[in-house]
Amino acid sequence: MRPLLALLLLCIPLPLIAAPPAQEPAYRLEQLRGNVYRFTAGKYHAVLMAATDGLFVTDPINREAARWLRGELARRFDAPIRYLAYSHNHVDHVLGGEVLAGEDTTVIAHQYAAEDLEWTRVPTALPDLTFPDSMVVTLGDSRVELRYHGPNNGRGAVSMRFMPANVLFVVDWIVLGRLPYRDLPGYDIHGMIRSTREVLAMEPFALFVGGHGRTGSRDDVARYLGYLEALYGAVLEGMLQGKPLPVLQAEIRLPAYRNLDRYDEWLPLNIAGVHRTLEDMSYLRMREDGQGDDTEE
Repeated sequence: MRPLLALLLLCIPLPLIAAPPAQEPAYRLEQLRGNVYRFTAGKYHAVLMAATDGLFVTDPINREAARWLRGELARRFDAPIRYLAYSHNHVDHVLGGEVLAGEDTTVIAHQYAAEDLEWTRVPTALPDLTFPDSMVVTLGDSRVELRYHGPNNGRGAVSMRFMPANVLFVVDWIVLGRLPYRDLPGYDIHGMIRSTREVLAMEPFALFVGGHGRTGSRDDVARYLGYLEALYGAVLEGMLQGKPLPVLQAEIRLPAYRNLDRYDEWLPLNIAGVHRTLEDMSYLRMREDGQGDDTEE
């Protein structure tokens, strides 16, 4: 009977288990304030402004995202893309520029970002209009104020203020609701602190939008600055006391910021990033009160 039972069981059809669908980026275009919109592609964000004379668009993010955005803009707005502006040089934000930039589109970037895109042969629409410190682009009854704050993340990272909606857009070196990325690859912790202080010292903005994380207020940006300063101060103090990196990672906790996303996973990595910067850029190991007695030969 047992072999017969086994044969019968094999003949019973089993329900098919479908493979989970491939994870697709969530594309969204949502109005924020006035004529300013946020484009979302997964965990990435960009900003665009729909003015009376056309569109001002920022980071295309990647080719697939740019193709979706191009179609959505054509569906929603009967207006050409007059300007495409890159926030900085990193390829996870600027690829796909050729999808959005037409014959009448001016591509803008800070001069250091434009230089890096050209020197590293990034396959995107290269900037044809650059600036060293600041630039104001007027489009119809609106304008965008672009400003360079010095090194902070990558090359040529700028802030963009969209007026009259008074929306401030910054990518990577200010992220609200989350710790900075992992061990701060390509970041300058000194520049992040200085640049964020500059943003807070400027005329108040009504809404902050980041390339990652959530939107927020000036108070949210001030809290982010508080985290950067606390992180830097704790790592510096520990290094001056002669503590090695594993000890710093075990001891530094910063509990006031525990509610930020990725706190448990990325705090040790943030510590490592600041530690690396203090060694590589500030030569802390070469100080008599620092670590070791390394000297340059």
